[in-house]
Amino acid sequence: MQKQVIRKAVFPIAGLATRFLPLSKVVSKELIPLVDKPLIHYTVKEAINSGIKEIIFVTRPKQKDVLQYFQPDLKLEKILAEKKKEENDLKEIQTMVKGINFSFAAQKEPLGDGDAVFRAKKFIGDEPFALFFCDDVIDSEVPALSQLIEVFNTCQRPVIALKQLPAEKIYHYGVVNVEKIANCFYKIKNMVEKPKEGQAPSNLAIVGRYILTPDVFDYLKPKKKARGHDISIVSPTLGKMAMDGKGVYGYEFKGDWLECGDKMRWFYSFLHLAVKHPSLGEEVKACLKKLKY
Repeated sequence: MQKQVIRKAVFPIAGLATRFLPLSKVVSKELIPLVDKPLIHYTVKEAINSGIKEIIFVTRPKQKDVLQYFQPDLKLEKILAEKKKEENDLKEIQTMVKGINFSFAAQKEPLGDGDAVFRAKKFIGDEPFALFFCDDVIDSEVPALSQLIEVFNTCQRPVIALKQLPAEKIYHYGVVNVEKIANCFYKIKNMVEKPKEGQAPSNLAIVGRYILTPDVFDYLKPKKKARGHDISIVSPTLGKMAMDGKGVYGYEFKGDWLECGDKMRWFYSFLHLAVKHPSLGEEVKACLKKLKY
């Protein structure tokens, strides 16, 4: 079998982000900052550092702010030049995305992440692709997607990022039922979305990084939508593929999983990166020591 290269990544960013209201009323959640850069910066950087050459954003109609973040702002650059101010952070963005092709697919209704992935089908064609959810930022020496790609190169089938969690937390997440193949490497037998407390099939939670193969679209066809229900990429899609014997695998990646799905977890992730920041970290630590509550 000829090995297929992962060149494309899908980013579903059309969600309403109700947990971040009122801010998400005017700003896409993906632009909420972690220290001095937005969530989307960290995840796109991970994709590019893993060899991705084309990024497909699945957006709401008229949702333009994420695109604007990655585009040059000639008016702003002119003002900075006139004031003789050099802005290295702006240059970093343009250097990072040089040679990267951005495409956009519209999700007109909030019908779930599975529906969002299906909207990107015309850009994917018959290739395997990466799937990113910006709720999950991963702080690691080797990009998490690169770790998944290394696994994909051995199996050429879907690979899902996994992380062990304690029993008192696991039921808040999508959880996999697995057969262990090797250290950190599993064959997935089924998936459960937020199992009842005490009924999780394992302690392995699903993290927002996937490598998918084009046969996933057969499980996402509009005719398969349950009326009145969002379509999830997890249980009714990849879980069904696994149960049908299609071959779906999981890998426990190495790195810190920084969750940003709600305000409290986002705040913890903000502090995690703030104290590690190369230029701000020591000052942040000093400020935290001064706080007395």
